[in-house]
Amino acid sequence: MQVKDVFTAYKDDMRQIEAHLDKYITSEVKLIPEVAHHLIDSGGKRFRPLLQLICSSLCGYKGVHRFPLAAVIEFIHTATLLHDDVIDQAVIRRGKTSANNIWGNAASVLVGDFLYSKAFKLLSEIGDIAIIRLMSKITNIMSEGEVFQLVKCGDVNLTEDEYLCIIEKKTAVLISAACASGAILGSASPDKTEALEQFGYNIGKAFQITDDTLDYMAKEEDFGKSIGKDLEEGKMTLPLIHALKQCTPEEKDKTKELLLLARKQGGKNAAQEILSLIQKYKGIDYSLQCAQKLIADAQSQLNIFADCPEKNQLNAVAEYILSRKI
Repeated sequence: MQVKDVFTAYKDDMRQIEAHLDKYITSEVKLIPEVAHHLIDSGGKRFRPLLQLICSSLCGYKGVHRFPLAAVIEFIHTATLLHDDVIDQAVIRRGKTSANNIWGNAASVLVGDFLYSKAFKLLSEIGDIAIIRLMSKITNIMSEGEVFQLVKCGDVNLTEDEYLCIIEKKTAVLISAACASGAILGSASPDKTEALEQFGYNIGKAFQITDDTLDYMAKEEDFGKSIGKDLEEGKMTLPLIHALKQCTPEEKDKTKELLLLARKQGGKNAAQEILSLIQKYKGIDYSLQCAQKLIADAQSQLNIFADCPEKNQLNAVAEYILSRKI
C-alpha cells in the first residue's frame, strides 16, 4: 500500500476536514482569514489530521468529532509555522512567499495567536477533557521546544541528544497527539492509546530527521523551501552534528567560520563546503539510518492491533516518511 492509497481511502473525510477548516477560519477582521488561508491552502498534505482519522477508525470511532479535532490539530500546526517563519525570517514556505514577507511579522504572529485560540475554543466545544489535557500539555511542550531551539541557535557544540530534544518537543509531540487523540475518541484501552501515542512520537522524530536531511539533498522546487536555509538560520541538524562529532579540530573550526558566513551572507556557498564535510563523514547516511530505526520502532508499536486496513494504512504512512523526495 502506498500513501496515495491511504489518502484515496479517506478522500471523503478529508473533504469534510477542508470544509471545517474553511468554516472555522472566519472573522469580521478580513486580514485573519486572508493570512490563514494563504498558508493553510498552500499545499500542506494534512498529514497530522490524516493520522487522527486513521487512528480514530482503528479504534472504532467514526463520529462527527473527528472533523473539529482535525481542525484543532491543523490550526496548532499552522500557528507554529506562522510563528517559526517570523523567528527564522523565512522567505519561502511550501513553495510560496511566506506570510511574514507579505503581511509583516506582526500580522503573522497575531494570526498564529488567533489559530491557537480558535483551536482551544473548538476543543472546549468537543468537550473531551482527556483530549483537552493532551493538547494543553503538548502545546506547552512545543513552546518549550521553540525557546530551546532559539537558545541553541548557531551553537556548533549542540549534541545529538539536545537536537533530539528539540525535534521531540517541536515536531514529534503534535504528531503523537494526533494519533493518541484518535485513540481517545475511540475509547481505546490505555495500552492501545499508549501504543498509538508512541507510534506517532517515533514517526514524528523520523519525519523531522528526514526533513532536516532533505535540506542538504532535495531540489528546491520539490522541497518547498530554500535549500541550505537551516544553515542561514543557524540551525544545527543531525547530518552536520554527526559530521562535527567525527571530524578533525581543524575541520570543526573551519565549519564554525562557514556557519557564521552562512548566517551573515546566505547559505548556498557555505552549504556546498559544509555538505562536502557531511558527505565525508557520512552524516546523511547516519541520519537516514536513525530515521529508519525510528520507523521500525514505530511500526512495532502496532503489533498490539489485529491486522486490518487501518493498521496497513499506518504502516504505509510510516514508510512514506523515508521516501519523501530523497
